[in-house]
Amino acid sequence: MAVETVLVTGASAGIGRALAERFAADGAELVLRARRRDALDALADELKDRHGTSCRVIVADLAEADAPDALVGALAMAGVAVDVLVNNAGFGAFGPVAGLDEQRQADMMQVNVMTLTRLTRLFLPGMIERGRCGVLNVASTAAFQPGPNMAVYYATKAYVLSFTEALAEELAGSGVTATALCPGFTATEFQAVADLQGVPLANLPAASAMDVAVTGHRAFRAGKITAIHGLADRLGVLSQRLAPRAWPRRMVKRLQS
Repeated sequence: MAVETVLVTGASAGIGRALAERFAADGAELVLRARRRDALDALADELKDRHGTSCRVIVADLAEADAPDALVGALAMAGVAVDVLVNNAGFGAFGPVAGLDEQRQADMMQVNVMTLTRLTRLFLPGMIERGRCGVLNVASTAAFQPGPNMAVYYATKAYVLSFTEALAEELAGSGVTATALCPGFTATEFQAVADLQGVPLANLPAASAMDVAVTGHRAFRAGKITAIHGLADRLGVLSQRLAPRAWPRRMVKRLQS
């Protein structure tokens, strides 16, 4: 069997970095994409030393509308066929819709939704033709309820979950799978980027990025459609589904105020 090539977006830190580690341990060749070359180069060297992994580093800003086509075009010119697409790149921002910078919210929708969708669409035909591997999209437990004071972020993750579930059904029987990893509160750079310091949500117990990545990696290899790390988060998602619709959004508002 040919060696897999795995593209990981947002690979420079957090869950993306940990997922790159898990796929490198499988013996996959990696394409690492993020905005920080120094962090990507350091990760590539580390994975080569630890696992003998071949890593290709691509620096790009996925908030730019033409970034997906440029990325796919660069890989095509290099003769690289992507077997596994890990759509991890994404970010959040704390604050009310009326108060947050409009461009920041537009960039969030571009990265979290449009770029994820475009990359999936561009790489999927090749995967289907080869009849193997698939897509691992990083959503969030935020996907299961509205999120006052982070409304756009929560809505984008609801899109990722719904998109992935529908995609998995479309791909049934093709040999290609789609998995949505839905992390809860995780110890990453996300909180600092989203400006969550001082918000009650930031005081919740946080899972490690590696533990979350292990959950997602195992679920993807098993062909599961959704993956939620930890009993507490699974019970939380279940309770949100069973509770009256207003309760989860009011609870989230208290945590994010």
